Amino acid sequence: MGTRVERGMSAPPEVVFNTATDPDRASAWLPEPLRSDGGERPQASADDLRARWSSDVAPGWAAEIQVEPADAGGSRVRLDLTGGDDGLADETLANLAREVADNLTAG
Repeated sequence: MGTRVERGMSAPPEVVFNTATDPDRASAWLPEPLRSDGGERPQASADDLRARWSSDVAPGWAAEIQVEPADAGGSRVRLDLTGGDDGLADETLANLAREVADNLTAG
């Protein structure tokens, strides 16, 4: 059984999704068991801005995000996290928000 959390972000949905699925940024926001050493991408659908990560080395761990448009050009992000404790899902989404903010600042 997993944990679902949602959060608004002040970035366009495509920016949030591209940041989340960038293998170079994954280690900064995904929980350790879901980080890929090989830089492989998650199962992702750019059409509906949904991506899923799972781990062969840590069975029982998975993460899925869905990014949707929100008011004022922002986004609403839903994270379903399996593995870890309930607080980890909030922390994971907060880490993604920081990466999105850094990506906007850098670009």
